[in-house]
Amino acid sequence: MRGDDLVGEITIADVDMPWFSGRLVAGPAYPDLEPLFRQELELLDTLDEDYERWEAIYGEIARAVRLVAPHGPVAEFLLHVRDGEAWFRWSDEPFVEE
Repeated sequence: MRGDDLVGEITIADVDMPWFSGRLVAGPAYPDLEPLFRQELELLDTLDEDYERWEAIYGEIARAVRLVAPHGPVAEFLLHVRDGEAWFRWSDEPFVEE
């Protein structure tokens, strides 16, 4: 979700704990965020070389959207989206920084 607007719905197809993955059906708020998702994945491929840049872009995504499970919003998540597919991990508690 982005505010009250649906970014998309993910239908879970696979679970490889702690990661969930599935098909993303884009919602009305998705087109505005698609460039951020695309840029985040490009930077993810070079994470060792430019972690700070990836972290800044992912921060924009995390501030813009919230992940909502069937029981309600989750406290923390890491979400990647590419070509109608999404994979994510989530927690009811904030992630512990290592």
